[in-house]
Amino acid sequence: MTIPGQRVIPALRITDYEQSKVFYVKRLGFRVEWEHRFEPHFPVFMSMVRDGMKLFLTQHTGDCQVGGLVHFVIPDVDAWYREFKDRGVVASEAPNDDLGFRNMTVTDPDGNQLRFMAPSMDPAEPGAAPNGGPAPPIGNQDARKGPPSVS
Repeated sequence: MTIPGQRVIPALRITDYEQSKVFYVKRLGFRVEWEHRFEPHFPVFMSMVRDGMKLFLTQHTGDCQVGGLVHFVIPDVDAWYREFKDRGVVASEAPNDDLGFRNMTVTDPDGNQLRFMAPSMDPAEPGAAPNGGPAPPIGNQDARKGPPSVS
């Protein structure tokens, strides 16, 4: 059986439901897919979606801590940057090619980082991965072989 689409759903810890909901919906253009609370006024666990990408936001302290980093692969970083800017979002890192591919970073009200990236269009670029994505980690070991053995 093949599972289509996104197969991993990251969760980010939020501390202020209203502030986070406004940021993700009004500023970043996500849509609330669903929300769950065990009782009224209890912490929320919610699913946010945009362009086929899903993200969980949680107020539950046992789920994860604030300060996460999630990468979103999108077709046009500069277009999203302009859209976010028009919605009042200040990127913590403006569009750049510092990582070997076009990317920008936005930080949510809790300090979680959202990195929006477009894979390299030129797979012949030095250091590019064969699929045109980010280059593999730099180092003297072959990642397919695992860590070097200790003698």
